[in-house]
Amino acid sequence: MKAAFAHVSLITFDLDDTLWPCHAVIHAAEAECYAWLQEQAPRLTARFTPGQLREHRLAWGSSHPGIAHDLTEVRLRSLAALLDDAGYGVELAHAASDVFRAARNRVTPYSEVIDALAVLRRRYTLVSVTNGNSQIEHTPLRASFDHSLTAAEVGAAKPDPAIFHRASHQSGIPISSFLHVGDDPVRDVQAARDLGMSTVWVNREARSWPDEMVIADLEVSTLSALVDILID
Repeated sequence: MKAAFAHVSLITFDLDDTLWPCHAVIHAAEAECYAWLQEQAPRLTARFTPGQLREHRLAWGSSHPGIAHDLTEVRLRSLAALLDDAGYGVELAHAASDVFRAARNRVTPYSEVIDALAVLRRRYTLVSVTNGNSQIEHTPLRASFDHSLTAAEVGAAKPDPAIFHRASHQSGIPISSFLHVGDDPVRDVQAARDLGMSTVWVNREARSWPDEMVIADLEVSTLSALVDILID
């Protein structure tokens, strides 16, 4: 199996649900932001539940596809519009965004991740590539990567290939030498495969692979398993 990855010199990693669990973190960040808004903008929270704010944000993103890849900007503009309608200034939207993002960065990597990345980085260039809006420099993985890229900064979200092309440009390493590691069959595995990259599906929950899709080159449940295969 190791020989199948002998060409690899750079590994890209998805973040959410690949290196840390995501949903509980976002739920907590939403709750903290809403509690802050209850104090700072009570006229808004009297009119909208957290679920309704989310529905408005999703609808706003769908109607503005040009920035839909930038989750922070979508959140900011959606909230600014509602705050304005409730008689508040845009500065509250920026402050609420800061509250959300600080909470969004309070991630806890899966138990093996930090050590596994440290081992892999001794041999490979490591790059994080995410559609999400966590700020890697404010997380426990801030020292784990050579480069870190987001959909917001490259202008497109996976499965669009832009983030992989940017990783190649920044590192000086051709995509043909990439291995991508992620949890999503479409946004990670298929997106990378379409560029000719080798792929690893991180399947921590023992999910079934979609019948209509070609399987990844490798399936693992932890990064420790990937280290065992790639490193002597």
